[in-house]
Amino acid sequence: MKRGLLFAGVLLLAACSKSEPPSPLANCPAVDAGLPVDPILLAFLSRARSAHHLADDLESGGDLKASAEPLERLVLGPLPHVGSRELGPEVHEVLADTFARLADLHSRQGLFERALDDVQQGLSHAREPNYFRGHLLETEGLVEERHAKALEKSDPTAAAAIRKRAIGLLEQAMAVQSGVIERAPTSAPNGETPTSTPTPAASAR
Repeated sequence: MKRGLLFAGVLLLAACSKSEPPSPLANCPAVDAGLPVDPILLAFLSRARSAHHLADDLESGGDLKASAEPLERLVLGPLPHVGSRELGPEVHEVLADTFARLADLHSRQGLFERALDDVQQGLSHAREPNYFRGHLLETEGLVEERHAKALEKSDPTAAAAIRKRAIGLLEQAMAVQSGVIERAPTSAPNGETPTSTPTPAASAR
């Protein structure tokens, strides 16, 4: 099952990559606005996009274990830092989304504890109530749904408790995403629809 890689900043990469020669950055919004384009960040975003494309190809062949491998390499680094220590917001968003996908892949293999650990690592990159945090909570709920289903016959009591937790997580995800929608601006100052919102856009693959 293919998924859209959700992270702010990839749109910038996509916009720049569509430029016609001889100027490779012509029509790039960041350049047009006079904003600096960080080549290290662009390299990371390109690497992330490649990792997710690889994961798509391997997942389409039914090899979930192999599909997770390029994503695991991505989250291990190298990672671009702002200054000497901090990661930029785009990097946090990529990592949060990638950990959500790893949780999905691992849980589909029955690796539920590993999937839950993926979610916790992802949440460390999405501390604010934004799309990515909501998506991770949704993913955690789905992981627990699968876990409960796997235990239905062997331990129905545990399965019921885990299913109850899954419902709570999905309710939390809905609450977070409701907040994202409610905080989103409805129009730009000139009356036009804004090109970006607090909810990062999807880069379709």
